[in-house]
Amino acid sequence: MRVRIRGPGGQSTVTLDDASATVDTLRKTIETETSLTSYTVKYGYPPKELSLDELPLSKLLSDLDIKLNGEQLLISRSETASKQANTVSASAPPWTSAASPAQSHATTATTASCSKVAPSTGSNPLGVPASLSKQPLSLSRKQKLSVEDDPPEVPVPELGGVVILRIMPDDNSCLFRAISSAVMSDVDAVTELRSIVAESIQADGDTYTKAVLDNKDPSAYCRWIQSSNSWGGQVELVILAKYFGVEIFAIDVQHLRVDRYNEGGSQRRCLVVYSGIHYDTIALNIGGGGMPESDVKQFEPAIKDRVLAAALDLCAGLRDRHYYTDTAGFKIRCNECGAQVVGEQGATEHASRTGHYNFGEGE
Repeated sequence: MRVRIRGPGGQSTVTLDDASATVDTLRKTIETETSLTSYTVKYGYPPKELSLDELPLSKLLSDLDIKLNGEQLLISRSETASKQANTVSASAPPWTSAASPAQSHATTATTASCSKVAPSTGSNPLGVPASLSKQPLSLSRKQKLSVEDDPPEVPVPELGGVVILRIMPDDNSCLFRAISSAVMSDVDAVTELRSIVAESIQADGDTYTKAVLDNKDPSAYCRWIQSSNSWGGQVELVILAKYFGVEIFAIDVQHLRVDRYNEGGSQRRCLVVYSGIHYDTIALNIGGGGMPESDVKQFEPAIKDRVLAAALDLCAGLRDRHYYTDTAGFKIRCNECGAQVVGEQGATEHASRTGHYNFGEGE
């Protein structure tokens, strides 16, 4: 049987032996896939609790009253564990390059051409500050438990389903995962997308100059973006939208702004959600049952504007739940000395003075 396991850090599909898999097998599989030892399990739509603690460990899954084959299990930290887990670590350079989400969305408008992206203050043609700390800053993002444990959705009855947020792992590759999930139906095609970006830059030196690439030599940038620790941003969105022949619209949760890549360059559109230092994907789940196999993530002309409207409603709800990081004004705590600073600029100045580069969201 195939079971989809969706936990706070992402989702995976596992295959269990129909004849021998037991409750104990399922428990160990969940713990392996989510790294949780204390958790609750829900299934179905609307979600119903599956109390594994009340079942004999040796009971065969095939003998349960519910059929798990093809089911999605929603795994949440138990109340006790949730109180103990306050942050999710993301050792990525959110403020050190053009490919950092925190800077990449500094502009208010984007198009299919890098040269036409509106610049922001003191920046290169992609609107990214050039004079930043040489050593990457590491930021720990506070986990948005209410959202990650219960992803929001907006019913769209006329389309026969719900618009839902598909949450990507916090692993420095969230943008690449969001796009690969949408255009390739494969959340793990990260290395391939990074290579596409590098090859596209090498093939178009007239467009992707040192000025566009945050004062990085194109060859150096190509090596850098293929590192698993490098974040993607505007450069990557421009390239991947054109490469896959789709519109990619990125909805900024904090400002409910839509940044449009390759607009008009394709009939099909994908939607990603940008929350300050993270990207997720929007899907239309046909039937509203929640199973990822029923997701549509590329939207044709007949439905794409209706899906966008529903996605904006969803993001308005995310903003109300504070599912974003204000990179300009949010409080940041230095994890090395405890100092409190404000925003990207404060963190950069503190790092320059002290040599401390490990930060988390403050209180």
